[in-house]
Amino acid sequence: MLTEQDILAAAQALRDGELVAFPTETVYGLGANALNPIAVAKIFEIKERPRFDPLIVHVADVSQADEVVESIPEIAQSLMEKFWPGPLSFVLNKLPCVPDIVTAGLPGVAIRCPSHDVARGLIRAAGVPIAAPSANRFGLVSPTTGSHVMESFGDRLSFVLDDGPCKIGVESTVVSFMDTNDGLPKLLRHGGITQEQIESVTGAINTQMHEESQPTSPGQLSRHYSPATPLLFSNDDSLAEMKNGKSKIGLLGFQSPSSSEDFAAIEILSKKGDYREAAANLFAAMRRLDALGLDLIIAEPIPEIDLGRAIMDRLRRAAAR
Repeated sequence: MLTEQDILAAAQALRDGELVAFPTETVYGLGANALNPIAVAKIFEIKERPRFDPLIVHVADVSQADEVVESIPEIAQSLMEKFWPGPLSFVLNKLPCVPDIVTAGLPGVAIRCPSHDVARGLIRAAGVPIAAPSANRFGLVSPTTGSHVMESFGDRLSFVLDDGPCKIGVESTVVSFMDTNDGLPKLLRHGGITQEQIESVTGAINTQMHEESQPTSPGQLSRHYSPATPLLFSNDDSLAEMKNGKSKIGLLGFQSPSSSEDFAAIEILSKKGDYREAAANLFAAMRRLDALGLDLIIAEPIPEIDLGRAIMDRLRRAAAR
C-alpha cells in the first residue's frame, strides 16, 4: 500500500530529473518534470516514442495551469470548472518555459488535471507540472495496473507508484483551442469525458478529425494501442480470409458472444452493457488475450455513443494494419 513517504520520494526523484510511473483515473502515466527537457527526453527514449508525438502535461489545479499556458479562454474555463479534476485535456498556447520537446515543437501544449488523489498528490509534492504519456512501450496496449507497467519496463524505473486498477481505463479526451475561429473547442481524441458531456457545456463542437501531417495531441496516429496478436472486427470484410487456417482465435466482446462459434478464449467487457465498465476493462482484456499466443483476436463493434466512441477509437487504431 502506498504511503506518503512513497509519494514524497517519487516527487524528489522527479525534481532530480528521474522518471516515475504513477496512477491516474485513466491509465498509468510515465512522468518527468515537464520543465526539464533532459528529463522529458528520457520518456521518449525508454518508450521508444517518436519525437513528433507530443505529450500531455499534468497539473494539480488551474493555478498551476496558468504557469504553463498563455491564457485560458472563457469556454475552456467553463469546461475546467465542470470536469476538472478529471479526464479532459486542453491544447492551449504554451508559455516559453515549456520545452519544445514536450510539444514536438508545436506552439500548443496539452494540459490536464487528473482526478486521482495519488497523481495530484505527486504533482503537488514535486512542485512542478508533470509531462506523462502512458507508461508502456510506444504503440502498444496502455497500462491500467502497476503490473502492466512492470511488464513493459521491469526494473528500468526507480519508482512505480502502484495504487491498483485505473477506474476509467481509457485515456483523457483531448480538445484544442488552437486556431479556432468560433472559439469552440475542436475534438482531437475521444476519451474519458464524452462528447455529449462536453456539448452540454459548449453546445455543438467541431468533431471532424482529419489525418494530420504531425499529431497535435497524443493518440492521433492511425495505429496505436495495439496488441502483438492481429486484431480484426467481426464485421471486417477480410475476416474470412484472415480466419482461414487460424486455429486459435480469441473474442473480445461487449456483452456476450454474437455466435456459438468456438473460440480459444473469450473476454467480455461488460455483461450488463455498461460503457464505463467496458472502458475500464478494455486494455486489461486486450492484454489477457494477447498473452495467450492466439493467432487472431476478433473484436465485436459496439454502439458509438457515450464512452462507446472512445472504446471504438481505441479498437480501430489497434486493428489498423
